Amino acid sequence: MQDDKNISEIKIEEQRIIENVELNIWEALIPVIILMSLLAYNIFFADGVAMGEYSNQFILLIGGAVAAIVGFYNKVTFKLMILEVWENLKSVFVPIMILFLVGALAGTWLVSGVIPAMVYYGLQVLSPEIFLPASVVIAALISIATGSSWTTSATVGIALIGIGTDALGISGGIVAGAIISGAYFGDKMSPMSDTTNLAPAMAGTDLFTHIRYMTITTVPTIIITLIVFTIISFNIETSGSSDVSNLLSTINTTFNINLWLFLVPGAVIALILMKTKPIKALTIGVLLAAVFAFIFQPEVLGNLSSSRIGALGRSIFTDTQITTDNESLNNLFSAGGMKGMLWTIFLIMCAMVFGGVMDAIGALARVTRALLSFATTVFGLFASTVISCLGLNVIASDQYLAIVIPGKMFKNAFEDRGLAPENLSRTLEDSGTVTSVLIPWNTCGAYQSGVLGVGVGEYFVYAVFNWLSPFTTLFYAALNIKIRQLKAKLVAAHSFLSIALLWPLSNKKRMSKKPVSFVITITL
Repeated sequence: MQDDKNISEIKIEEQRIIENVELNIWEALIPVIILMSLLAYNIFFADGVAMGEYSNQFILLIGGAVAAIVGFYNKVTFKLMILEVWENLKSVFVPIMILFLVGALAGTWLVSGVIPAMVYYGLQVLSPEIFLPASVVIAALISIATGSSWTTSATVGIALIGIGTDALGISGGIVAGAIISGAYFGDKMSPMSDTTNLAPAMAGTDLFTHIRYMTITTVPTIIITLIVFTIISFNIETSGSSDVSNLLSTINTTFNINLWLFLVPGAVIALILMKTKPIKALTIGVLLAAVFAFIFQPEVLGNLSSSRIGALGRSIFTDTQITTDNESLNNLFSAGGMKGMLWTIFLIMCAMVFGGVMDAIGALARVTRALLSFATTVFGLFASTVISCLGLNVIASDQYLAIVIPGKMFKNAFEDRGLAPENLSRTLEDSGTVTSVLIPWNTCGAYQSGVLGVGVGEYFVYAVFNWLSPFTTLFYAALNIKIRQLKAKLVAAHSFLSIALLWPLSNKKRMSKKPVSFVITITL
């Protein structure tokens, strides 16, 4: 049976951090080592299909089974493991519904002419020389406005991918890297973003202090990102740029292109700005696109099926292919509907199984505690926080856990060193929020890869903002640049309160009611 003395739980924002004193660091790392080894073999030696199309999903389940064996050995009950897996699966219910809706959105926006219209007008405005930095800026602005990198990718991201890859002939990895860099900059800096609110809550600072302090590392990083993409733009060869007139003619012949079609994405973005829940906003986007398809694209629906309603249903649920006389546009004018999102959804669910078991056996907290023990200097503290966030994005496969667990574990360590809480909140964002998209089986990596149709391995190098952010925060920490200190009085008060709170606990036998009353007075 499970010993209550070995397991403790801390509830934070409905997330539980479970610690198991019987689990040592090497036992906690066994499932991680096996998981990473199998994934490496599958990617580098088996072309990703060692166990078939769903190899990565099976490997995550194997990792979860190994973690469960380690848990049984350390007196963790099967009931607790199942409970944590269930909690993890419940936490991704909304993202899974959003993924289904994004699949439906892609299909209906295609047959309604919304995506073709975006491509049509985008080709006339965005030349190859400015396309990549412009994509970063466009994605950043939409993400700041909506507070969501996911919404950004599902709307303008899809259109930018189409323009860049199929029309201009730019590598999908490069275009996706530009979109993701801009989207995560905006997500990180938007006061409407969930992670931007979660990080300061965990660290103990306020939202706008956190956002102002993030600009110190975030603005230089996005400037470097824009410079990199500007340089890339002037040094890549694009195919299709000289054939723009033919592309425009083909699009205009196949679809009824007009500015009214922009009411659909405009409505979705407006709903997000009005703080409508993403599921409602995307559902309205699907329904509105369906209406526009009947009004503006009856010929397209007629060519897809003898029944226009059947053609529309097909675009929502399964594969849709609109054939033109231009091969590059044929690649663009295809969508997988909800069915196209199943691989990504299965990956997320399997990742949640692995992360849930690892959490239940106390492995996540154990790894974080081990990293905290190496934080003997200020730079070591920052470095341990960064590594902890990165590690949890890999192990827990969840962006929120990569913020919540290090935020709780490292909060007192930052205070003890006289560091203002915004140092921690900024580090959580620089290393937890933005790197989640770089892990293929993380919910964010799986989502972006599924929506944009580009593998994480393809865009990893080009997601400059995302992988550069942790290095920027470590650079500032190493050189002690803009590392804000707690005011001397606050540090003294914190130390005094710590002593006051700990003294009675270390003198239980001699403690009288008077000291207890004194401590309560000080605490209040």
